[in-house]
Amino acid sequence: MSEWYKGEAWDQYQMATDGLEGPKGVINDWRKFKLESEDGDSLPLSKKEMLRQMSSPHRSFSRDDKDTRERFCRKMSMQEYELIHAAQEDESCLQQYRKRCMQDMHQRLSFGPKFGFLCELQNGEQFLEAVEKEHKTTTVIVHIYEDGVKGCEALNSSLTCLAAEYPTVKFCKIKASSTGAGERFSSEVLPSLLVYKAGELLSNFISVSEQFNEEFFAVDVEAFLNEYGLLPERELRVLGNGTDEPDVE
Repeated sequence: MSEWYKGEAWDQYQMATDGLEGPKGVINDWRKFKLESEDGDSLPLSKKEMLRQMSSPHRSFSRDDKDTRERFCRKMSMQEYELIHAAQEDESCLQQYRKRCMQDMHQRLSFGPKFGFLCELQNGEQFLEAVEKEHKTTTVIVHIYEDGVKGCEALNSSLTCLAAEYPTVKFCKIKASSTGAGERFSSEVLPSLLVYKAGELLSNFISVSEQFNEEFFAVDVEAFLNEYGLLPERELRVLGNGTDEPDVE
């Protein structure tokens, strides 16, 4: 068998393949990325040369070059550490950048008017205006209720919470006796939910409280509406420290 691996050719082969896999390969990839991403005008020449040298593991070296390379790496190891340490410190900035990108994307997608509260409609005219004159992309959810009817108060409380969580949805409530069509909304069909978009009725739920337990909350109503695809994606809200705000129970 040839003993080529015992000579200078073997030394060169080892150096040429040193960065192909394993931790050294990862480090060399990072060095190359850092060199490409650094601003050439702002990076000191010494560091730029160091990165160029260390990001080229496939270069063939003579024995003299090998000694020179080893001395060079020892001399520049502290500068290399400083570069890597700076990259680690940039991680928090990267996280903030990702958050900002998500917010920008969400703002582009969440066009249309914003509400954020449960609107009380006083009469049938306001009811028609809320349904027919709203932006065509806005979902309008109207709760028809009466005081003293079982489930109406709990549903109003739930919709008040959901209005804050889904500000692009217009949540309204109106007493059956104020609609101008009270005979169509007897206590037997209350509470009722009517869902509109672009002036068209999408869904009509009568005696909707029967869909829940005797005691129900906003999360129950939210799950029910989501079953029918009537709610958009939840609004993205970010706290001052850059973390996602937890959902309200």
